[in-house]
Amino acid sequence: MKISADEIASVIQQEIAQFESQIDVREVGTVLEVGDGIARVHGLTNVAAGEMVEFPGGIIGLAFNLEETSVGVIILGDYLKINEGDQVKALGTLLSVPVGPAVLGRVIDPLGNPLDGKGPINSSETRPVEVIAPGVAERQPVHEPMQTGIKAIDAMTPVGRGQRELVIGDRKTGKTTIAIDAIMNQKNTGVKCFYVAVGQKDSSVANVIRELAERGAMEYTTVIVAGASAPSPLQYIAPYAGTAMAEYFMWKGEHCLVVYDDLSKQAVAYRELSLLMRRPPGREAYPGDVFYCHSRLLERSAKLSKALGGGSITSLPIIETLEGEVSAYIPTNVISITDGQIYLQPDLFFSGVRPAMNVGISVSRVGGAAQVKAMKNVAGGLRLDLASFRELEAFAQLGTDLDAATQSKLDRGYRMVELLKQPQYRPLNVVDQIMVIYAGTKGFLDKVPVSAVGKWEREFLEFVHNKKQEVWDLLDQNKNDGDAMKKADHHVTKAVVSVIEEFNRNFRAA
Repeated sequence: MKISADEIASVIQQEIAQFESQIDVREVGTVLEVGDGIARVHGLTNVAAGEMVEFPGGIIGLAFNLEETSVGVIILGDYLKINEGDQVKALGTLLSVPVGPAVLGRVIDPLGNPLDGKGPINSSETRPVEVIAPGVAERQPVHEPMQTGIKAIDAMTPVGRGQRELVIGDRKTGKTTIAIDAIMNQKNTGVKCFYVAVGQKDSSVANVIRELAERGAMEYTTVIVAGASAPSPLQYIAPYAGTAMAEYFMWKGEHCLVVYDDLSKQAVAYRELSLLMRRPPGREAYPGDVFYCHSRLLERSAKLSKALGGGSITSLPIIETLEGEVSAYIPTNVISITDGQIYLQPDLFFSGVRPAMNVGISVSRVGGAAQVKAMKNVAGGLRLDLASFRELEAFAQLGTDLDAATQSKLDRGYRMVELLKQPQYRPLNVVDQIMVIYAGTKGFLDKVPVSAVGKWEREFLEFVHNKKQEVWDLLDQNKNDGDAMKKADHHVTKAVVSVIEEFNRNFRAA
C-alpha cells in the first residue's frame, strides 16, 4: 500500500488547522513551614478563601487564612508527607464533596472517600462544602412533623421538618441514642438521613453503624466519619460536608435528617486550628468566632417554600455539657441558634428514666405546629403536668401529709413517668404513642401498679395489633382530624376508649 506525498501533506495540514494550544495556567506557591495539620505557603497571591490547593502526592489543602505575605492552609490529609520547600498548586475550585443517591448507604470521610470497603463513590455531581443558607423569602414555616419515634419527644418537644432541635446533656446520658432512634424511625418515610460523627471513638461509630445496618436503616443513611484520631481540619469540615450532601436532596424537593454528633468536638477542632493559625481562638468577633462557625452551619437547615419544591433539612445538633453547665459559652451559642432543645439530665438517667429528658427546660419553639392533631389533643397539657409533678414529688419527700387530690396527682405522675420510659432502638409509631399516652393522661392506668406500667404498655399494643387492628387503622386515618381524641363523643375517641376498657378488664399485673 503506497501513500502519496500529497495525502501526507493534507493530513498534516488538517491536524495543524485543528490544533488548539491550551495553556494550563495555575498559581504555584512554596511551603514555608508545615506542622500540626497546617502549612504556611508563599506565592499564592490570587488564591481565594476556601479554595482547594494541592500538595505533592495529591494531598488536598484548604486556604484558610489569607495574610499579607503568606497563606495559611489547613491540610486535609497526612501532613507528615509534606516538606518545607514543596510546591503547592491552587486548583481554582472551592472544596466540594460528591452528592446524590450514590452516597446513601455508605460510610465515608468528610471528603467523600469511602471507608466501608465497598468501592468508590460513583457520583458525577458534587456540591461546595460551604454555601450561603436559603434566605427568609425562600423558606416557609415549619408545619410537617418529623417523628422521632420517642414518646417523650414527639409528645412534649415535637420536631418538625426543617427545624433545628438541639440535644444537650452530659457525657453518657443517651444523646446519641435519641439521634439513632430518630434515624431508625424514618424507615419507609422517604427521609434521607446523614449521621456526622465528629471526634467520636471509632468503636462507638462502628456500633452505631452495626445497629443501623441490623435494623435496615443504612439503606437510606449516610455516615460521615471524622473520628477522634482524624486530623482536626477533617473534624472541622465534617458537619459542612454532611450538610452539603443533604442539600442535594433538599433542593430536589425531598426531606433529610442530619445528626451532628457532636458540635462540641467540632468547636474544639476549630479552636485548635485557630490557635495554630494565630487567629483569635473562638470567642472574638465575626468571622473568627465559634458562634459564626455553628450559625452558618445550622442556618442551612430549612423548610423550602413551595415554589422551590418544599424540600427540607431537619438537624439534630448534639452538644456535650460538663456537669450540666448549659450556661457555658458553646451551649448558649447553639441554644440561641436552634429552635428548641432537649436537655438530658444525668440524675434522671441514672434513676432509670430513659430518655432522661428534663421537661422543665426542654422546649420546642415550633411546638404544636409540628404535631399531628390527635397527638396535640392528647399531649397538650403533658409538659405542665409532668413539671408540676416534679415539684410535688420534691415537696412530698419532706414527709408531710398530703390531701387526696395531691396524692392522686402524684400517683398519676409516677405512672406517666413510667409510661414515657422507652428502651433504646425501639422507636414507636405515632399512632401507638397516641393510644398509650391517651390511656395515661385520662386515668385508665390509675389502678395499674407503677411497676406493671411497662408490662401494660407492651401487652396493650400487642392486643391492639393482634385483635383490634381496625381501631388502630381508624386512628391512623383520622390522626389529623382536629376533634379526634379531643371530644369524648368523637367516633375515633369512642373506639379507642372501648379498646382500652376491654383490655383493662382482662389485664393481670402480676
